[in-house]
Amino acid sequence: MGPIYIMWLRQLKRYVRSRARMVGSLGQPLIFLLAIGFGFGPIYQKAGGGDYIQFLAPGVIAMAVLFTAVFAGIEVIWDRQFGFLKETLVAPVSRFSIMIGRTLGGATVAMCQGVIVMVISVCFGFRPHWGAILLALVFMFLIAMLFTALGTALASQLNDMQSFPLIMNFLVMPLFFFSGAIFPLNGVSPALAVVASFNPLAYGVDGLRAAFGGTAFYGMGTDLIVLGFFCAFFLGLGSWLFSKIQI
Repeated sequence: MGPIYIMWLRQLKRYVRSRARMVGSLGQPLIFLLAIGFGFGPIYQKAGGGDYIQFLAPGVIAMAVLFTAVFAGIEVIWDRQFGFLKETLVAPVSRFSIMIGRTLGGATVAMCQGVIVMVISVCFGFRPHWGAILLALVFMFLIAMLFTALGTALASQLNDMQSFPLIMNFLVMPLFFFSGAIFPLNGVSPALAVVASFNPLAYGVDGLRAAFGGTAFYGMGTDLIVLGFFCAFFLGLGSWLFSKIQI
């Protein structure tokens, strides 16, 4: 547990020291809450959907967790270019422990971002069911672990820091927009429903929405099982790819 704890603590220290990163990562969720939440709110209400902020906020919280988690992987490329990764990999500890520690650290940071966005959403009129807040935190953690592992897995195969954001944007934006975060999955076209069913973030958003007092599309049990499966899969894949890094 020692190496895992050290890598976890290192990731947290990086997050606390980078105040610009902390503030900058809140920009996109705020834009979605203000522009989309209040912009489409009256239309959503006239269509009989109710309070759009109440529907949108879980999706925006999941988005904050997603982006922070995925882009934690860029630190692998950064450490490789500046030699820090070599110093870590030559240490007498398993690469699996290093990978798990980095993933836990990145996931903790992403989860903190999600909690901050949740508090901001409350200021904008979001009213979650506080009795299930622990369950909501479980979903945030699973989303964070899954996509931190995915980001680390991809970053372990890249050497160019400029290519990582391009690849991740190509991957992350479809994951977000096809997750049901900004529109309900009830009544969508069959093709879109199939795409969403293969999107792991869709189960995270659905589980968060149910935990906060909304209605689950897939069912909370299904959300937990599918998220747990994807999380375990990408942790295994990320650990295997990370172990193949050449120093």
